[in-house]
Amino acid sequence: QVQLVESGGGLVQAGGSLRLSCAASGSIFSINVMGWYRQAPGKQRELVATSTSQGSSNYADSVKGRFTISRDNAKNTVYLQMNSLKPEDTAVYYCNIRWIGTRGYWGQGTQVTVSS
Repeated sequence: QVQLVESGGGLVQAGGSLRLSCAASGSIFSINVMGWYRQAPGKQRELVATSTSQGSSNYADSVKGRFTISRDNAKNTVYLQMNSLKPEDTAVYYCNIRWIGTRGYWGQGTQVTVSS
């Protein structure tokens, strides 16, 4: 069983910053992809950023240059540094981990609210 525990969400003014953390525990394959997704009210869940255990990263166009994903493989933890936040970044942010042969696992989500 794999568990993901997220932290770091909250309320921030536009232009501010937040840092999300997600720690994975359980039986985790060392070669994996960890990432962040978000879902705003009335919208589908969308990719924010992903990071592979081999060191490559991928970002949604809407967050490039503002968000940075990083990870600590020894701790099975992924981070999302969010700068220059905009009201349209308001959403529930979900952590995900996946590897070959799995559908992936999700965290419970953490709310990020950006006020204008």
